[in-house]
Order: sequence, then structure tokens, then C-alpha cells
Amino acid sequence: MNQLRTFVTAPLAAAMLSVLFSSACGGETPPPKAPDAPAAAPSTPHPNLPPEAPDSPTASAVRISDEIVKACGISEPDAYFAFDSSAVRPSDASVLGQIVKCFTTGPLAGRTLKLVGHADPRGASDYNMTLGQSRADAVGGYLVQSGMQRPKVQSSTRGAMDAIGTDEPTWARDRRVDMLLGQ
Repeated sequence: MNQLRTFVTAPLAAAMLSVLFSSACGGETPPPKAPDAPAAAPSTPHPNLPPEAPDSPTASAVRISDEIVKACGISEPDAYFAFDSSAVRPSDASVLGQIVKCFTTGPLAGRTLKLVGHADPRGASDYNMTLGQSRADAVGGYLVQSGMQRPKVQSSTRGAMDAIGTDEPTWARDRRVDMLLGQ
């Protein structure tokens, strides 16, 4: 009887693991939530992140370097990504359109734009690296479709390597794409 139980249980367990593995690797399931951190006193925002997280708990910023903001005359350099997403939303079009104009016919025409994707610390390292790259590529693809030359848009990822968040508002700031002026 024990052999029969092992024979029936082993294939069933293998099938269950296969289903769990395929859904986890297919990007359908969000990464596991990080354990709750102990309550801490409010801290000063990190100087390299937007001062406030967006109102939505599923948003993050496209952070544009001060050099580009000044040269392009951009007043509000915020666009957002949802948790576990790299989609550029219609509301992002205005600021990204300003970037395209600035880099094609404006003061930064001919210069290179570097895009660096980031993720919050939840999820595996490989997953976060891929998600960060997807975010940078999504912004880069939008910019190219809007008129920038592909060789002038470089994308890379840091995944969660620079993440400092410990709760939803600070994780939202970790989920971003940095826009930097290339050499």
C-alpha cells in the first residue's frame, strides 16, 4: 500500500509543482511581498529620489536628471509605472514628448539619452533585473516611436540594486526609470 501511495502522490506532487513553477515564471504572479518592516520614525527622503511617492500605491516615477530638465524646460518630470509593470501610460506622453522634442530639434539635439530601469526589492534578483530592463526598454521604445533615433537612446537596468524602500510609498519611489544625459 505504501508503494501505491508513493506512486500516486509523486506524480500529483510533480504536476502541482509544474503548475506553480510555470505560473511563477510566466510573469503572471507578482513577486512575493517583502516582510513587514518594524515601524520606524519618518525619515528624510533620499536625495536622489522624488520627494514624495505618487498618491497611487502602484506607481513610480520616471526621474529626469536636473541637467535634462533645465535644458529642455521641463517643469514636472513625473511619469509612472504600476507595480509589476513596464507599460508607458497615455498620461506619460506629455513629458516624454518634451524629451523627444528636446533631443531631436531642441537644445540637446544629437545628444544621447541614457535610461536606467529600477525595481523595488520584492521578488528575485533576476526578476527585478528583467523588470528594470523592461521599464527602460518601454520608455526607450516609446521615445523611438515618437521620433528619437534608436542609437541615441541607450537602456540598461540596475534592478533592485539601488532600492531603499521598506514600505509601499518608498517602494513606489524604487520603481522608476532614470533619464540621464549620455556622453
